[in-house]
Amino acid sequence: MSLTTLIHPTAVIHPGATLDSSVRVGPYSVIGEKVTVGPETEIGAHVVLDGYTEIGARNQIFPGAAIGIEPQDLKYDGSVSLVKIGDNNRIREYVTINRATQAGEVTRIGDNNLLMAYVHVAHNCILGNQVIIANAVSLAGHVEVESNAVIGGVLGIHQFVHIGRFAMVGGMSRIDRDVPPYTVVEGNPCRVRGLNLVGLKRAGLTRSNGGQAYRELKEAYRLLYRSHLPLKDALSALDRWPDNDHVRHLQRFLKASSQQSGRRGPTPGRRLGGGSAEDGE
Repeated sequence: MSLTTLIHPTAVIHPGATLDSSVRVGPYSVIGEKVTVGPETEIGAHVVLDGYTEIGARNQIFPGAAIGIEPQDLKYDGSVSLVKIGDNNRIREYVTINRATQAGEVTRIGDNNLLMAYVHVAHNCILGNQVIIANAVSLAGHVEVESNAVIGGVLGIHQFVHIGRFAMVGGMSRIDRDVPPYTVVEGNPCRVRGLNLVGLKRAGLTRSNGGQAYRELKEAYRLLYRSHLPLKDALSALDRWPDNDHVRHLQRFLKASSQQSGRRGPTPGRRLGGGSAEDGE
C-alpha cells in the first residue's frame, strides 16, 4: 500500500515532516515541518502535530489532539524545545501535550501509556511507562509521573509534583504534594489512604517470592504511616530493612521529596490512612 493511500487528501503535511511509510493520517490533520512519526502510528482527524516533536511506533492519536504546541509559560522565548513520545501509546480525544520551555529541554512520554480524553500535559512533564490518566486531568509544568501509576479523572496536579510508581490517585482530588509510590491517595486536601493493593496484585508483586516482597513493603508502609515515629526516624529505620527494591524505592522517594528544596513535600496524612486488610494496611 502506498503512502498516499494512508494519508487523507485533506491532511496538511509539511514537506519537511518525516513520516514512516506505514503512518496513517486522518482528515484535516496538520503536521509541521519538524515532526517525526514512527511506524504504524495512526493519527486521527483534526490532529495538530507541531514543533520539534518525535513520536515512536504504533501509537494511536485520536481526533482533536494537539501535540508539540508551544508551552503556556510566560517565560517561553521561542527557543527550540522538544516533545518526545515513545511507542504503543493511546492518546485520546483532545489531549494536549506542550513542548518544554527552555532551549533543548524535553516534555517526555514513555511507552504503553493511556491518556484519556481532555488530558493536558504541560511543559517539561515526564511520564514513565504504562501510566493511565483518566479524563480531564491537567498536569502543570515539570510534573513527573513514574511508571504504572494510575490517576483518576477530573483533577489538577500542581507544578513540580512527583507521583511515584504504582501509585493510585483518586478522582477529583487536589494534588499539590508529591504522591508516594505504591500508595492510594485521594481527597481535598489529599491524604494517603493505604497501599495500592489492586495495582500491586495486577503487577504480580503479591505472588512474587511467595509474597515476601509485598509483605516487606506492607511492613515498611506500617512503619512509615502507622507508627508514632517521626518520618525522618522511620526512614532511617528502613536502613536496617531486608534488601527489597520496592522498599528502597519508597525510602528514596520520601527522602528526596522531604529534602529537595523547591519541591513541595510528601503528601500529608501519615496517620490518617484508616483502612483494612483489603487496602494493604
